[in-house]
Amino acid sequence: MTVDDTGPGEQDRTDPSAADSGEDPLALRLEQLILGAERRYTPFQAARSAGVSMELASRFWRAMGFADIGQAKALTEADVLALRRLAGLVEAGLLSEAMAVQVARSTGQTTARLAEWQIDSFLEGLTEPPEPGMTRTEVTYPLVELLLPELEEFLVYVWRRQLAAATGRVVQAADDEEMVDRRLAVGFADLVGFTRLTRRMEEEELGELVEAFETTAADLVAARGGRLIKTLGDEVLFAADDAGTAADIALRLVETLANDETMPELRVGMAFGTVTTRMGDVFGTTVNLASRLTSIAPRDAVLMDSAFAKELIRTGEAPASEAEAAEAAATAEKEGEEPPSYRFALQPMWQRPVRGLGVVEPWLLTRRNGEQ
Repeated sequence: MTVDDTGPGEQDRTDPSAADSGEDPLALRLEQLILGAERRYTPFQAARSAGVSMELASRFWRAMGFADIGQAKALTEADVLALRRLAGLVEAGLLSEAMAVQVARSTGQTTARLAEWQIDSFLEGLTEPPEPGMTRTEVTYPLVELLLPELEEFLVYVWRRQLAAATGRVVQAADDEEMVDRRLAVGFADLVGFTRLTRRMEEEELGELVEAFETTAADLVAARGGRLIKTLGDEVLFAADDAGTAADIALRLVETLANDETMPELRVGMAFGTVTTRMGDVFGTTVNLASRLTSIAPRDAVLMDSAFAKELIRTGEAPASEAEAAEAAATAEKEGEEPPSYRFALQPMWQRPVRGLGVVEPWLLTRRNGEQ
């Protein structure tokens, strides 16, 4: 949407109709099927019908990730209803205007990626012509017609599940401040030598490798109780509420990829501390430190900062040293008790300067005594 100072009468005279837009008729039919309504409004008319200013309507539209469309008659009743709902939340005091725009932006960014993936990877494979002589476009419309309600219901189901999980994490925060600035364990997992691979592999092979990596990482992180924050092709960023969960995820990622001959080696960097969360992403010094540690981690190894190591020691997941572990075991044996059971082993590395963060003391993480 763009702000336009012309009056509604003049806009109506200049509106291009769907027939004159030069768009593919099938594309228009598919759009109407998916949106559930036909094009009826220009941006000016949609804003006026929703009872909002053109400026606010334009901000919502752009925040959702859509290009300016001038004053073309391209909007539907659904667009008017969406504007009315967002504006209503602001008028009722449930959201500030800035928060409403943020809601539009976060929803738009997330669903844009989902829609692109579904079209590129899902529908493309399903719309292969079933019979010789048929074009893909001839089977697309009935297929979308069948899939649309099922995918819509599934999307709402997953969203509600994710919303319930996220709400549960927030209400368990120790105080209001922790809801935004929380102490989390964050980790980056990075494929080694990915740039060299891009020069040697065909595009299709490279795409399959990246997809396999992202799928493996996403499944493993979710299964072990972490959250996949984002994927960056050859790198994934994940987080967990406690250090032990994140440490287990990191080692399992390394172990899983090491057992796959088709995958490059992996290195992981992790840090523990205060993290700012915004629109599903995480920011702050803790995240930056995890990223820097990834760049200096050995191949097929996990490096962490000293705060992460201290947290594992504090929670009894790892001994401060092997000497301490041996002493604790000897004391337990003497007193007829079970010795402490540690999941992880920690090895301090040489202190080194890290760009932008000063001198840090990395710790190498491994499993202890074959623990899984």
